[in-house]
Amino acid sequence: MGLSRLLPRSAQARSAVENGSERHPDEAAETSPQLHAVPSLSAEPAPEEQVTARVIAFANQKGGVAKTTTHRVLLIDLDPQGNLTMSQGMNPDAIERSMFDVLVHRVPISDVIETVEVDIAVASIDLAGAELALSALIGRERALDKALVEIRDKYDFVLIDTPPSLGLLTINAFVAAQGVIVPVQCEYLSLRGLVQLENTLAMVRENLNPHVRVEGIVPTMYDGRTLHAREAIEILEENFGDLVYDTRIRKTVRYAEAPVKGSSVLRYDPTRPAAQAYRDLAKEVLDGAEAREHA
Repeated sequence: MGLSRLLPRSAQARSAVENGSERHPDEAAETSPQLHAVPSLSAEPAPEEQVTARVIAFANQKGGVAKTTTHRVLLIDLDPQGNLTMSQGMNPDAIERSMFDVLVHRVPISDVIETVEVDIAVASIDLAGAELALSALIGRERALDKALVEIRDKYDFVLIDTPPSLGLLTINAFVAAQGVIVPVQCEYLSLRGLVQLENTLAMVRENLNPHVRVEGIVPTMYDGRTLHAREAIEILEENFGDLVYDTRIRKTVRYAEAPVKGSSVLRYDPTRPAAQAYRDLAKEVLDGAEAREHA
């Protein structure tokens, strides 16, 4: 099957993603498997509140994210693997209170924020049981959104690292966020996953958070020497246009080595192209946020 058959045509895709319009359910069923793993979404209206921080979810992102020293930034680790927590030099297995307690036991999020180079609401091994524990709670999709109320005016950006699945933890991130940044590996299966993620966002917009939208798409694991990777970039740009960031996160062992060393790639090897790529990406994200603010 050609990669071009995996995604909707460009005009339709850009319109749906940028404006929040949805495809007919029958059309979605033809292009993507049904999301049986996604819990039922209640139609409870979103709470009306003054939002100061821009909340951005990184869907399927692995490891740390770039930090800017000129903005107040909070990282939230919602991935049970705890890669983001490890990138800040902490062991998820040794953490007593984490985002699990915030989501399930309604502990104030300020109680689980650690400050290293940047503030981070940490993950622990308990987070692996959060999906099951949340499923029994009323308002389970809004647990994170409600937890953020106390700290939204303390930060310019809240960046959420989500697990590589479209379950309740990721749904919580989408409900709390205004924007979603989607890292997409330049390969066949990841492009299929992008269609599935788009369908999930459509359900969240319809039932829980009408304001969430795709902020941008980050091509990752890029190897410009391969035809497959170049073709994937062409398809992404054809379908999503300016939503595709110019930055390409290339294949390198540095990204895998950094969390093992308890470091972000910026701290682990700051002069290498791998670190520069994330600095470039951070600039693109900030430029986009400033453009929307002044639009």
